[in-house]
Amino acid sequence: MSQTVPVVKDEHHQSPIPSVWRPTLAAIAQTLKEGDFHGMQHLPGVGPVAPKDAARMTDYIESYGACLISLPDAAWETSVCQWMRGYWDVLVDLYTQEEGPSDLVMSLRVREEGSGFVFEGMSVYVP
Repeated sequence: MSQTVPVVKDEHHQSPIPSVWRPTLAAIAQTLKEGDFHGMQHLPGVGPVAPKDAARMTDYIESYGACLISLPDAAWETSVCQWMRGYWDVLVDLYTQEEGPSDLVMSLRVREEGSGFVFEGMSVYVP
């Protein structure tokens, strides 16, 4: 059984992705894989993606030249977040059929809202 990773507010060090965020981040990555940005708006706690941002991410993924796959558990071994005094910057390593772990990352912000979290400001790129 895997260990639970807590939510950490450390502005000086990167932390592993908290366990509580992983299902949502995996679902977001799944919508990227499927190119279903409209479906993303139905995920609890996920902010809308502007059409121009969706088009930019789609173009970037297509120009990368590999097919995204669902996030494997190994993605959590290298993906990180860091507290930025009000939100977390999150980098999730994406995987492709051709490469397994790819150079592509999904970047977004996570904010606390009430007793939950909001996922917003997403982009996909090669750092």
